Amino acid sequence: MNRNTLVSFALLSLGSLSAAAEVRLPNVLSDHAVLQRSRPIHIWGTGATQETVTVTFHGQTATATANADGNWELWLRPEEAGGPYELTVTGSQSSVPVKRTDLLIGDVWFASGQSNMEFPLKGFTGAPLLNGDKEIAASTQPKIRLLRERKRTSTVVQSDAQDTWTLCTPETAKDFSAVGYFFSRELTQEEHVPIGVIDSTWGGTPAHAWMSGEGIAYANLPSVAADAARIAIDQGRADTLKARYAAEDAALKEAGKEVPTHARLSYDHSGSWTPSTLYNGMVAPFTKFGIKGVIWYQGETDTAPERAPYYARVFPAMIQDWRRQWGQGTFPFLYVQISNFGHVNDGWGQVREAQRRTLELGQTGMAVTLDVGNHDNVHPSDKQTVAHRLAMVARESVYGEKVQGESPTFVQATQEGGTMRVWLAHATGLHSEMNPLSEFEVAGEDHKFSPAEATIDGETIVVKAAAVATPRYVRYAWNGGVDCYVYNGKGLPLGTFTSER
Repeated sequence: MNRNTLVSFALLSLGSLSAAAEVRLPNVLSDHAVLQRSRPIHIWGTGATQETVTVTFHGQTATATANADGNWELWLRPEEAGGPYELTVTGSQSSVPVKRTDLLIGDVWFASGQSNMEFPLKGFTGAPLLNGDKEIAASTQPKIRLLRERKRTSTVVQSDAQDTWTLCTPETAKDFSAVGYFFSRELTQEEHVPIGVIDSTWGGTPAHAWMSGEGIAYANLPSVAADAARIAIDQGRADTLKARYAAEDAALKEAGKEVPTHARLSYDHSGSWTPSTLYNGMVAPFTKFGIKGVIWYQGETDTAPERAPYYARVFPAMIQDWRRQWGQGTFPFLYVQISNFGHVNDGWGQVREAQRRTLELGQTGMAVTLDVGNHDNVHPSDKQTVAHRLAMVARESVYGEKVQGESPTFVQATQEGGTMRVWLAHATGLHSEMNPLSEFEVAGEDHKFSPAEATIDGETIVVKAAAVATPRYVRYAWNGGVDCYVYNGKGLPLGTFTSER
């Protein structure tokens, strides 16, 4: 190696070391980000070992020192809603400061779940959004910022997001969660603060994929372990079938015959059903970032017989897991009770009931959507109503408005001779277009439910069935498909419930 080559090599090496040492921020701290108001602002990143890092933001200055792995973090004092502001990060061993511009201070909501939360403004094939074209055209919202995280599974916890914040425009909003967008639009209009929404969703996924491995172990969920075992068995079968199909295809090709092009492995979910893979890839990267709360729409996949009976344990365990992972206290966790769909099985009732009972956790809220479902399509088009009801819950329970945003809620059922009386909260103005009411069932001590006739009596509902002389339990809207809806005076519907524990 001659002298010139050695010099060039040395310069390249120094350049590489310099580039590797440059101070860096994570993707979630990008231009256009919304930082959570009224709580300490977490700023973190990487740099050279023992590098001194200085951060300036809106008149504040703070310093940190990178550890042996090059990681650093610091906290800024809480700020009130406002902006846009600029953030500058300077490293003592970095050649150029890192700058982030157009940052707002406001409220950040993490929107997650499966396909009905993923459902974008442009809709899905065969499932358009209600008034989708008009909604997209009107989606320039300067006080709303969007971060749409691409799908990613991982067997290990990821530390950085794949995507960054964008302005809210027709171009960015059309691919964004419709529920997330409409929810943020209403909050921006009513609360008069900037809103940032993170869309981290994957259609057709079970709740346990969104839990950390630590959370699954902490909650001692054997049903998740059993499901993981089934997935592993199926994957083993899949690998065997892939090899067999490959051999068959090769034989067909050798014989000059047509090779099938259709998918043959209907249960291949790209790893998205494996416990913790979506938490690792699509939730963990955001747990250092300050949020106001979570909005969640999921559960359809968990109506399967092998998962539905356990959703009452899995779902609240997931909420508690996320709260532990974020380390920001009992932040609001608002969710949608899944809509009606034309399946006739207990799974839908079990999941809806599990969602109702999860309200026993503090700082939770539920939007009931039975009446905006579609018997023939699991992706109903009216996401505006879903988001509005979520926003009503948020405005009342999180922002302290007196909007009466709660649906009628089951409190207790009492036996009165041959009838059951259902007592409800938030039931002022209780009414229905159907009289008598259908979708109610009662059971005796044998726990065998029979269809019943029900009538509204003030703020209660009286239920009876000729087949059950001495009723003990009552339930409502237990099947997937539902045709009778009961509303309070604010037009909010009663959700699925059972008095059977």
